[in-house]
Amino acid sequence: MIACLFSATINSYNMKKIVYGIFVCLIFISSICVPFRIFAQATINADELKAQMIKDWERAKAYTLSYLSTMPADKYSFKATDSIRSFAQQMLHLAQANVNLSANGTGEPRIFQGQNLEASASAQTHDSVVYYVTRSYDYVIDGIKRLDAARLGEPSKPGPNQLNRLTWLNKTFEHQTHHRGQTTIYIRLAGYRPPNERLF
Repeated sequence: MIACLFSATINSYNMKKIVYGIFVCLIFISSICVPFRIFAQATINADELKAQMIKDWERAKAYTLSYLSTMPADKYSFKATDSIRSFAQQMLHLAQANVNLSANGTGEPRIFQGQNLEASASAQTHDSVVYYVTRSYDYVIDGIKRLDAARLGEPSKPGPNQLNRLTWLNKTFEHQTHHRGQTTIYIRLAGYRPPNERLF
């Protein structure tokens, strides 16, 4: 009887060790597998990246156009201070840079060649600014659509700035965000409320 109890105690002890060992192994395996699973889910291919870029540029276009419609046409010459660009000039600068910077990424032939939009008095009217800004966003979006996603990582041109195509497009997006953001204060100082932020 005592031998049976002793044997049962040993077997129970061994069983607990086995169960504990299995539990530890499962935790260890999970700690390895979960990060790999998260990593696998976090990867994105070039075509998905391109699709997201197009979506973001279309959102940026709509957002900028809402700025243009918020500022009244007779306030396009407004300046926050005398030493800086007017509202119209900020937006024209944004438009020309959309073309000149993104062309390094997409390889598209530049539009507005030989023009200095922000220095042109005739370009600074409401209708002209809307036209140039709209064309610049369409130029970027169409250029990205035509670009083979597999080429996003390749260097875009020789010279000191050996940047790949994706980097040039990212810098273009950063630039237009910066200048649109600057015009927020113009709209407020003119007595109007800027459009709400659009992240999605």
